[in-house]
Amino acid sequence: MISNSGRADMDNTRQARGRARQRQQARQRRSNRQPMAVRKAITDEQQAKSARWHVNWASILKEKRPQGLRVFVLPAIAFVSLFLVSIFWGGRTPPNVFVLDVALGGLTYEDAAEALETMWSQGTVIRLTADNREWETTPSGLGLRLDTQASLQATQGIGLAGIPFGYWVDPMVSVDQMAMRQYLEALADDVYVAPINARYEWQNGTVAGISGQNGIALDVGATLSRVLASPLDMLTDDVALVTTPLRPAIGSPDSLLEMAERFVTAPFELTAYDPFGDRHVSFTASPETLSTWIEAGESNLVARNVPVSDYVNTLNSTSASGLSEGSFLDSEDVIGAINLSLATGSTQAQVQMRFDPTTYEVVAGDTGYRIARKTGIPFFLIEEANPDRDLGVISPGDVINLPSRDVTLPLPVVANKRIVVDLETQSLVAFEDGQAVFSWQISSGIDEAPTSPGVYQILNHEPVAYGSSYTLCGDAGCGQWEMNWFMGIYEAVPGLVNGFHGAVLLPNGGYLGGNTVGTPYTLGCVMSQDEQARQLYDWADEGTIVEIISSEFPPQSELARQVGARAFANDDSPSSYM
Repeated sequence: MISNSGRADMDNTRQARGRARQRQQARQRRSNRQPMAVRKAITDEQQAKSARWHVNWASILKEKRPQGLRVFVLPAIAFVSLFLVSIFWGGRTPPNVFVLDVALGGLTYEDAAEALETMWSQGTVIRLTADNREWETTPSGLGLRLDTQASLQATQGIGLAGIPFGYWVDPMVSVDQMAMRQYLEALADDVYVAPINARYEWQNGTVAGISGQNGIALDVGATLSRVLASPLDMLTDDVALVTTPLRPAIGSPDSLLEMAERFVTAPFELTAYDPFGDRHVSFTASPETLSTWIEAGESNLVARNVPVSDYVNTLNSTSASGLSEGSFLDSEDVIGAINLSLATGSTQAQVQMRFDPTTYEVVAGDTGYRIARKTGIPFFLIEEANPDRDLGVISPGDVINLPSRDVTLPLPVVANKRIVVDLETQSLVAFEDGQAVFSWQISSGIDEAPTSPGVYQILNHEPVAYGSSYTLCGDAGCGQWEMNWFMGIYEAVPGLVNGFHGAVLLPNGGYLGGNTVGTPYTLGCVMSQDEQARQLYDWADEGTIVEIISSEFPPQSELARQVGARAFANDDSPSSYM
């Protein structure tokens, strides 16, 4: 009987012998992979030995073996001879020959070519390595082209050299250098690892500095030269890409460690502002999180893109974050705001909420222009969002695209000032820091050219602007009027801006509306008395929010709701809104 331990020893011995045989076979294959000129010499020598072996074996059979052995062996030799004859004179590859580790022995050239091409396209993988990472591709993807016919021709003349251990022939391969360079240049982006400047971590209740780390970049030219020197090696061995180390601009965290401590422990507050609803949402982060946001710059701390972006993405995906419906924070906005705070030593940063594009479902009575007035988005912008649809032909239930609300606010927003215009009462109220600073009557657009409700902003300032209309055209041409204290607020159509202004001097020397307000007189603008228009002109900064409300477009902010609630009040003084 054999004990369990004895069996285990025998198994281990068998496995060790098996591994030894595998290593021996691998060495044999490697020794066979040599230039064809050398192989040719070896092949001739082996053929000679093979011939002597057959002669000796025949002699042995004739002189030293009994008659019964010859009965069995001679037919076998004859069978093998016929097999070899069928190979050498029957259009087949020599026995026991391998190309790309594909056994081609005895195959017709057609079958051998198909087997080779299948292995090349489906079974051959090239592995590239750098910085403990690896990438896989196909030979064709890297620009290697297999010459199937030349590879098969290289097997001719081998004879019986493949018996009994096998004979390996290198494939005939060409290199498309342009394709290889293009592949490597595309791979460079994936190989690239940016250097990391000195940064900071919150450890045991304090901020600790972390030294910078090197990055790497792929050296395409050097890698290409290495590969071209021995392209067949890529088929059997991993390809070590040539990379260049990239050193961080700032390696030491020490000089800004105190500044980092102040930023992390302040604490820092990020505020997001919704200019449509006039509301703020603030966020604070733990010291552990804040410490990951910053790294050392040349003379100041700067925000790290990836950690800040990860934090912003978390806020955007969390319903409890308090962001307005349909809004999100833009990572670049947040990073820019943090960098501004770091540069100025502020412990606060403010960004604007951004809004996604939406859709609108048509209801009975809708037209394209009415949808524009209901959504607060100029009609031509809705047309641009629906290039393949005729908005003059819509039916209830149709769904049309709406662009982001942000299209009406192209400038940085002034968050502490707001002008509310009520088209129903022909009134205007200006607010600063939530308090009304002045209010008065205005004149908006007539029915044929109405003022568009929505949330806009002051775009520019022109002391005197000029306008015209088809109503001013005659035989002598078209006249134009002059508008005092003009401030653009939105584009009605491309190239035509409606805005605030004061008195309008007509070509005939008179004033629009007789220089009075309170009734629609304009062709889309909002007109005030001249002195009041000058006051608004001097007070309103570019970027100040303008909210125009009507029965079609309800108030979006609390301040506009206050104005709407006083629609029929007699007291128009600023104090009535406090």
